[in-house]
Amino acid sequence: MVITGCIFTILKEGNLSGGMDYRLPITVTHSHKLDLYCLHKIIRGRVVLVYQDFRIRGGISVRFSSKNLVALVVLTVILAGASVANAKTQIDFWFSLGGQLGETVQQLVTDFNNSQDEFEVVAFFRGAYAESMTAAIAAYRAGNAPHILQVYEVGTQTMLLSGAIYPVYQLMEEQGIEIDWDDFVSAVYAYYTHEGDLYSLPFNSSSPIFFYNRDIFEAAGLDPDRPPQTWQEVEEYSRQIIESGAAHYGFTTGWPAWVQLETMHAWHGLPFASQGNGFDGLDVELLINGEFGMKHMSALARWQEEGIFHYGGRGDSANWIFMNEDAAMMPHSSALIGSMKQSGLNWDAAMLPHWGEPYPMTNTIIGGATLWVLKGHSEEEYRGVAEFLNFVAQPEQQAWWHKQTGYVPITNSAAAILEAEGHFEKEPYQRIAIDQLNYSDPTPDTKGLRLGNFVEIRNVVEEEMENIFAGNKSVEDGLNDAVKRANQLLEEFAEMYQ
Repeated sequence: MVITGCIFTILKEGNLSGGMDYRLPITVTHSHKLDLYCLHKIIRGRVVLVYQDFRIRGGISVRFSSKNLVALVVLTVILAGASVANAKTQIDFWFSLGGQLGETVQQLVTDFNNSQDEFEVVAFFRGAYAESMTAAIAAYRAGNAPHILQVYEVGTQTMLLSGAIYPVYQLMEEQGIEIDWDDFVSAVYAYYTHEGDLYSLPFNSSSPIFFYNRDIFEAAGLDPDRPPQTWQEVEEYSRQIIESGAAHYGFTTGWPAWVQLETMHAWHGLPFASQGNGFDGLDVELLINGEFGMKHMSALARWQEEGIFHYGGRGDSANWIFMNEDAAMMPHSSALIGSMKQSGLNWDAAMLPHWGEPYPMTNTIIGGATLWVLKGHSEEEYRGVAEFLNFVAQPEQQAWWHKQTGYVPITNSAAAILEAEGHFEKEPYQRIAIDQLNYSDPTPDTKGLRLGNFVEIRNVVEEEMENIFAGNKSVEDGLNDAVKRANQLLEEFAEMYQ
């Protein structure tokens, strides 16, 4: 189909009303190029164009720079005799997974769109989680919110108190869709419930697991079928690997604060913060400068100085160290499994190392993200949202999603399908995150973290970890400063919402 006759409305930045209209006699096709690439879909009598994810509902926003003028361009397309009688209702879904994971999201969306003829979910990659969440809340306040937003676990408290959400349990109830909430994995359900109900739908749930390179183990004279079970063994293995010349470093780590402090506290049965890790109130303080935090960070700092451990940066910045075989081991999200299967490395995975007595071994906590529904849309659109979330939550979809990505299946029914297929016998590393999350019944110290300003807090913690690893601060000073700065952020959040 060819559509002609576009109207560009030029507005000053931040102003979504008024302005001047310019009618341009251009032709838009499926892969039309002027100075930008346009992808179009016919939705409710208009064409929606997407350009670099700067989007406003009902059109697009594109930033143009002309001397000192920065304008928002809202593009509306006049249909030239086109019939849209059978147009689907559009559901906008903002997500934050890139690479292989992002491709899998798009496939999931395509499968839903092909499964019915009423709704069209359009998935937009909106950058990193923090950026996407901030943009979505701003869009909600401007009346242009997406229908569905993927938010990582550290944004849970912010979303709950944002005033922008339509609770998932309420949406499903009002749309007459029955969900067996009791079928959800307990560790996942416990993390995301609020006052006994699920406010967002668990989507890509993960846990850190311990990846290692089998070839490097063999080259160093280590048994690749016996990965280290304790942090003491991580040190021993690392020394043997380095002395043998099999790799430059023993290990690195992905997601430093999440893996090395948030998860390690839970894995050892200890609180990361007061007030039940923030679940019991807003008057919260971090506890990472206690005895265990000092012990674990002191070991990491010593190993960094000796070259046993190599800090590779925040998020997944350390991936290249492991993928290039410069390090033999790397604790990282189970969601890396999808990429590891495509890496060409002879790799394996195991449970996270533990320090042993006197600390108990308890369940790990959830990472990843959930799908939040935002307010401000029509009843018909919410029916589509509910249908899509119901599709995502089906055991068959969850089993497929798990196999493609390494994220844990969020329901027991999905896990049962995988068991019946013999999936975990073929790929035993896929079960590790599930076993860790279910290692024990979640306690107030291990069911998760619910902190205000958590995005900023994690940044503060990782900044102080970097000061420690660089030798700029002692372990004690670095952790104390992290707690002091984080507590200030927690106090500010409490003052805002109490």
